[in-house]
Amino acid sequence: MATIDQKPAVLKESKNKIRVDFERTSLKTRLKSKFLTLNFATNAVWYIFRLLLLIGIAFVIIQPFITMIVQSIMAPQDFRDLTVVNVPRHFSLEIYKAIFQDAQYIKVFFSTLALSLGTAVLQTFTCCLVGYGLAKFKFRGSKIIFFCVILTMVIPHGTLQSAIYYQFRYFDILGVLKFFSGGASVGVAWIDNILSHIRILPFPQGLNLVETVVPLILMSMCGLALKNGLYVFMLRQFFRGVPDELEESAYLDGANTFRTFLQVILPISVPMMITVFLFAFCWQWTDDFYIPLFFATKRPALMTYITYTIPLPSIAAKYPSEANSAMVYACGLMACSPLAVLYLFCQKYLVQGIERSGIVG
Repeated sequence: MATIDQKPAVLKESKNKIRVDFERTSLKTRLKSKFLTLNFATNAVWYIFRLLLLIGIAFVIIQPFITMIVQSIMAPQDFRDLTVVNVPRHFSLEIYKAIFQDAQYIKVFFSTLALSLGTAVLQTFTCCLVGYGLAKFKFRGSKIIFFCVILTMVIPHGTLQSAIYYQFRYFDILGVLKFFSGGASVGVAWIDNILSHIRILPFPQGLNLVETVVPLILMSMCGLALKNGLYVFMLRQFFRGVPDELEESAYLDGANTFRTFLQVILPISVPMMITVFLFAFCWQWTDDFYIPLFFATKRPALMTYITYTIPLPSIAAKYPSEANSAMVYACGLMACSPLAVLYLFCQKYLVQGIERSGIVG
């Protein structure tokens, strides 16, 4: 017992002796023993290699954005000067001023904000319902449904382009409009004759929903919008990690399934829901598939079409044709800047949601 009690004292004395001996040595000897070693050289080389690699990767990623910003603030004479490459000699904000005037940026901003916000909210709530059902309820065909959800992530949207367009160009659910318009055929002559004279609705070919935002809203409500398969997968992975005891305690208190979902599950799913909302909002904001598909003959005031005003009429006479790329860069920066600001305020929730979704790495 005495030996055990004396051991820490011996160790303490040994450490003090080593420290005193080290302090008595000269500075030159101490620096030599610390820096002129193989271990220090190996660590230094590895640190420098990683630093140079990270700087190179950061430059490759950031350099295009630097080029966009620099060229968007160049004056007209800089585009005519062959010696000006990356650093402008004269600064000008005329391109940004023209974007507000010619491209009607304020109108485009608020119309895109309303559409993206509405569809993102619908997608988030719908995908929460679907993900919760697939995660917590066992029913016949659940695996097939989940397989179809994964399939929507694999199949390219371009392969479904024609089918989606004609579905909303001649929109008719289960032939209801065709039936009530007197254009249905049931195979019995006298019934077909009666139906041909009864026209309750004037839509024998279905509704034309193209050139409207109705297809985007309907697809968001039904969980079939852009990237919804990914959202369902992320939410399903999150809900699978929620303890079943929370739901069981709510059921014991008399809550039904939907009330349990609203009052118990959704409040603890806020970080995940914010993550899905951010994804849906950003993809809808920069959508270049559904919006051009449904608005093929006209261009509404949306961010997707903001670059179609180039060359900007108010400065077309001042700037040479070489400045068209700078105008595109400026429009791209103006379109993406709201998303960058949104990310600055919501990055904490975004990181938490991705960590809890099961798709890390």
